[in-house]
Amino acid sequence: METESKTTTLFKDLVSGLVVFLVALPLCLGVALASNAPLMSGILAGIIGGIIVGFLSGSHTSVSGPAAGLTAVVAAQIALLDGNFESFLLVVFLAGVIQVVIGLLQGGSIAEFFPTSVIKGLLSAIGIILILKQIPHLFGHDTDPEGEMSFQQPDHENTFSELLAMTGDLHWGASVIGIASLVLLVIYGRISFFKKLNIPGPLIAVLFGTGVKFAYDQFMPGTNWQIGSSHLVQLPIAGSISEFTGFMTMADFSQLANPIVYTGAITVALVASLETLLNLEAVDKLDPQQRTSPPNRELVAQGAGNMVGGLIGAIPVTSVIIRSSVNINSGGRTKAAAIFHGFLLLFCVSMLPQILNQIPLSCLAAILILTGVKLASPHLFKEMWRGGWNEFIPFIVTTSAIVLTDLLIGILIGLGVSIAFILKNSLHRPIRRIMEKHVSGNVLRIQLANQVTFLNRGALNRVFDEIQDGEHVLIDASQTDYIDPDVRHLIRDFDEVTAPARGISVSLVGFKDDYEFEDKVQYVDYSNRDVQEKMTPSQALQLMLDGNERFQSGRQISRNLGRQVSSTAGGQFPIAVVLSCIDSRTPAELIFDMGLGDIFSVRVAGNVTSPQVLGSMEYGCSQAGSKLLLVVGHTRCGAVTAAVDLACSHQNATKATGCEHIDSIVDEVDHSIDDSIIERVSKTQAEQKNEIVDDVARMNVQHTVDKIREQSKVLRNMEINREIAIVGAMYDVSTGQVDVITPPIS
Repeated sequence: METESKTTTLFKDLVSGLVVFLVALPLCLGVALASNAPLMSGILAGIIGGIIVGFLSGSHTSVSGPAAGLTAVVAAQIALLDGNFESFLLVVFLAGVIQVVIGLLQGGSIAEFFPTSVIKGLLSAIGIILILKQIPHLFGHDTDPEGEMSFQQPDHENTFSELLAMTGDLHWGASVIGIASLVLLVIYGRISFFKKLNIPGPLIAVLFGTGVKFAYDQFMPGTNWQIGSSHLVQLPIAGSISEFTGFMTMADFSQLANPIVYTGAITVALVASLETLLNLEAVDKLDPQQRTSPPNRELVAQGAGNMVGGLIGAIPVTSVIIRSSVNINSGGRTKAAAIFHGFLLLFCVSMLPQILNQIPLSCLAAILILTGVKLASPHLFKEMWRGGWNEFIPFIVTTSAIVLTDLLIGILIGLGVSIAFILKNSLHRPIRRIMEKHVSGNVLRIQLANQVTFLNRGALNRVFDEIQDGEHVLIDASQTDYIDPDVRHLIRDFDEVTAPARGISVSLVGFKDDYEFEDKVQYVDYSNRDVQEKMTPSQALQLMLDGNERFQSGRQISRNLGRQVSSTAGGQFPIAVVLSCIDSRTPAELIFDMGLGDIFSVRVAGNVTSPQVLGSMEYGCSQAGSKLLLVVGHTRCGAVTAAVDLACSHQNATKATGCEHIDSIVDEVDHSIDDSIIERVSKTQAEQKNEIVDDVARMNVQHTVDKIREQSKVLRNMEINREIAIVGAMYDVSTGQVDVITPPIS
C-alpha cells in the first residue's frame, strides 16, 4: 500500500468529516427524540463526541455521539427521575466519572472476551437495520424518528410494520430524490473517472438532493412534489450566540443525595462502556489498515465526554457504528475526520441552521442504505457459513436478535448462544484421546486441554469410566496452563484408588509442580529387553508402519527424551535395523516415530551395501537382537538421479556429479538401470524425468534387498529361521508415506 502524503490524508479526512456531519445531523436529532430528551441535547452530544472524545480517543476511525442503543436506557432513567432532565444530566456526569475510573483500572479488556461471531453479527445487524429503517425515509415516509434503531419504535410501530405503513404514505418528490441518490451512489462508486476526483459519493448525493429540492421549490411550487419541512433536516434555530448557549443546561448537583441518580449512573456507564467497546472492536475490523484502538484510553475519552455532556446538557455518548462506518466508507484516514465533523456540527448548528434544514432526509437515507449493504454483505454471510455451525449460529442469532430487539439485548443474546456452544464443546470434547501403539504395547493417551475447568469434570469422569480394565493410560498435561482443583481431585482419586482396583496402569506427565503430582511414566516410549524378546518380525514391521502413519497425521507419541537417555544408558534393545539414504528428508527415527534406542539407523547415499554396511546390519540383528531389517529408498533421490544421468550421457561419475568418491555408489545403483530405462529417459520431457527416477529407486531397493540375502549368510539364515524379516520399502518425500514394496518371505 502506497504511503499517502499528509496533504492527501488531511483532504480525505476533511471530506469524510463533512459526510459524517451530514449523516450525523438527523441521527443526533432522532436519538434525542427517541430518548424523550430535548432535541438540542442530541446535537450537543454529537459535538462532544466529535471534538472532546475525538481529541482524547486513540482510535483512528471511530466516531462518537448519541447512540440509538442507549435510547431505551435514557428514556427509562429520565422517567425514573420524574422527567427532570437536569437530574438526568447528573446521571450522565457521574456515568462519565465511572467510565474514566474503569478505563484507568484497565477494564477495557472485557471486549476481548466477546467472540468474533458476535462482533460480526453486530456489524451485519446494523447493516440490516439501516436498510430496513431507512427504506421508509427513502420514499418520504418520515413519521418515525430518524435515529431510532430499536425494533419497537416510539410511534408504536416496529421495523416491519413501518414498511407496511409506508405504502400508504409515499411522497413522490422525496422518493425521486431518494431513489436517484441511491442510483447515483452506486454508479459513482463504479466509474473510475469519479474515483479520480477524490470526492466521496455521499457528498455528491447530498448536493444533488438539495439541488433537486430547490428545483421543486422553483418550478413546482404548491404541488405534491414540493418537499415540506417534515421531509427535511430539522435543526433548532437560534437567533444569536446567546440564544444558542441558552440551549445548554447544567446538571442539578442538588440531587447527589438521590439514590436513583447513582443506580442510573452505574447503568448508563456499564451500558455505554459495553456498547463503546463492542463498536470499537467492530470498527477496527472495518478499518482498511486494520489498526487497533486502545480500549482503556477509549473509555477514558468517553467518560470525559460524558462528564462534559452532563455539564452542558447533552445525552450520553458512545462510539457509534453507523457514523464510524460512514467515516470509513467515505475515505476517513485519521481521527481528524471525527474531530472535524464535531466542529462542523458546532459551527453550522449555531450559524447556518437554515441552510442545513434544506437537506432532504431521503438523500441521507440513500447514503445509510448503501452503508448498510456494505455492512451486511452476502460475502460476510458466506464467510460465517464456511466457518461451521459453531460460528454461523451465534452470528445469525446475534444478527436476528439485534434486528428484532435492540443493540444491547441482541448482543447479550448472541453472547449467551456463543457461551452455550463453548460449554457444549467443553462438556463433550474437553480432552483428546489417542490410542498409541508403543513398542511395549498400546497406551491410551489422554491429552488435557489448555484450560481444564470444573465444566470439564463430568466429561473427564466419563472418559475414565470408559477405560477398559488392565489398560495403560497416559494422562498428559504438558499443554495445560490451568487445571481446576475439582479436576485435580478427580485425577488423583483415579490414579490412587480407581485405577489400582481395576488393574489400570496410570502414567502422569506434564503436571505443574504446585499441583503436587509427580511425573510417573511407565517404560512405554522405547524398547526394552522383554519387549524385544517377545516381538516377532511381523509385529516389528507393523509397529514401524503404525509409527509412519502417526508421522503423517501429526500425532506423534509423547516421549520424555531426558528419561530415555538415562534409562537406555545401560543398554539398547532395538527392534529394527533401517538402511536408508543420507538425504536430509529421510531421518528414520522421525518418519517412523520411534524413540531413543528403538532402531539402528544405517544411512548411505542410494541405500547401497558394502562390507561395512553389511557388518553393521549383521551386528544389529545377530548381536543386538533387532527383529526387522528394513531397506528404505525414497522418491526424488539425488544418488539415483546421478546414476540415471550417467547412464544416459555415458559420462564418468566425476563429470556427472562433480564428486570425487561417489563412483562406487553410482556404479552400485547402475545395476538397476537397463536399456529400457535409458530409452524412456530419451523420450521423456525433463519435468517427467522424476517418475523414471522413482521407478529406478524402487528397483534399486529390490536390488539391495537381493544383494543383502546374497552376500550375508548370517542375515539370510536368520530370515530363513524366521528370526528376522528383510523388507524393502519406499518413502514418498511429498506425502511422508512409507509403502512396502518387497514384503517379507512367507
